[in-house]
Amino acid sequence: MAKRPHRNRRGLFLGAVIGGVAGYFAGRAMGNPAMGISLGAIAGSALLFRVNPGPWNRP
Repeated sequence: MAKRPHRNRRGLFLGAVIGGVAGYFAGRAMGNPAMGISLGAIAGSALLFRVNPGPWNRP
C-alpha cells in the first residue's frame, strides 16, 4: 500500500488566510495591497496545503 501524500483542506484555508494577511502588508509597502493579498493567499495556501498534513488516521 502506498503512502498518502501530505495534503489537507485545513492547511489550504489557513494558508490562504495567513498568506493574505502577510501579503497585504508586503503589498502595502510596495504600493499595491490588492496584488499582495492575492499573491500571498496563493503562495500561503500552496505551502500549507503541502506542509501541514494533519492527522493520518481520520475516521
